Amino acid sequence: MEIALDRDEARRIAVRAQRLDADRPAELVPLVEHLTFVQLDPTAAIAPSADLIAYTRIGAAYRPEQLQAAVERDRALYELKAQDDPVQPPFAMLRPVSDLALNLDRMSSGPAHGGWRAWLEANPRFRRDVLDRLRGAGPLLSKDIPDTAEVPWTSTGWTHDKNVTHMLELLQGRGEVAVAGRIGRQRTWDLAERVYPTDIAVVPEAEAARLRDERRLRALGIARPQLVGDAGAPARVEGSDRVWRVDPEAVGKPFAGRTALLSPFDRLIHDRVRSQELFGFEYLLEMYKPAAKRRWGYFALPILHGDRLVGKLDATADRKAGVLRVDAVHEDEPLDAAARDDVDHAIADLAAWLGLTPEIRAQSAE
Repeated sequence: MEIALDRDEARRIAVRAQRLDADRPAELVPLVEHLTFVQLDPTAAIAPSADLIAYTRIGAAYRPEQLQAAVERDRALYELKAQDDPVQPPFAMLRPVSDLALNLDRMSSGPAHGGWRAWLEANPRFRRDVLDRLRGAGPLLSKDIPDTAEVPWTSTGWTHDKNVTHMLELLQGRGEVAVAGRIGRQRTWDLAERVYPTDIAVVPEAEAARLRDERRLRALGIARPQLVGDAGAPARVEGSDRVWRVDPEAVGKPFAGRTALLSPFDRLIHDRVRSQELFGFEYLLEMYKPAAKRRWGYFALPILHGDRLVGKLDATADRKAGVLRVDAVHEDEPLDAAARDDVDHAIADLAAWLGLTPEIRAQSAE
């Protein structure tokens, strides 16, 4: 039976599910376990995406060192390149180690991409060389691993002839090697058996796929079926022609909102179709556009106010000058005085967390 939702309720389900309501989480690892992952991106116009995503949930108590400790010391989170998101191309992420049991069976049969599989099968000696090198000397940077590829990797993109990196990422996707840590922005690699727990009870893929869909829906609250399969219940949302999937346990819960400045890689806004239909929100990361063609800014932060996405913040962290430079607050619709005050407080809080002073260069703009 379909669940009927008005748009206000649908938005509130999504915001609560992403832990962006007033009930803030307190700890990093349980947060990531709930979200199922956080996306990694090195762009630090404000802060690296994983740190900004954690900060917008936990608040000023979150420190970036907690993320590094969870990965490298506690082994509670692990890094990999995701290749299974139908909404966007492969990207780096951190997932909870507690979820490895739901992924290892699928990983062991990869890669699913035909070209990657063919290249891996064409380089059996190279694969053995990489594993032997890590076994004897790991953890290592990719530059410390000899390139003995029988067949070079060819691509029209930046990965062309990056044989060692490509092999490491494919073996990582198969669960044979793992990221052990980072030196600056560079990953160190080791055998997965020396990074992951050795006592994992692997869940067979047929069951694991169902459980992953259920966990993904719980983290999103409401989603298109191509993201969550048959998890949850079908739903109709006021003003939308499509059938959605909703977490039934998230329906009808009380809601208290707050104001947050989101990473461009935040999962609340990653599905542009959902953003448009539920929030009436248009957004595109413009860092790859020429400056003259940008509408909102190089790394504009979506602005969440209560259960609405109300605009974009064009700001840059100038660490040398010690300021968070705000060039514009783009309002999708004119905000009232109370909402503007909340946005100003969110900017001041973000600046304080970064250890910077806010510098307002421009007034709000529609």
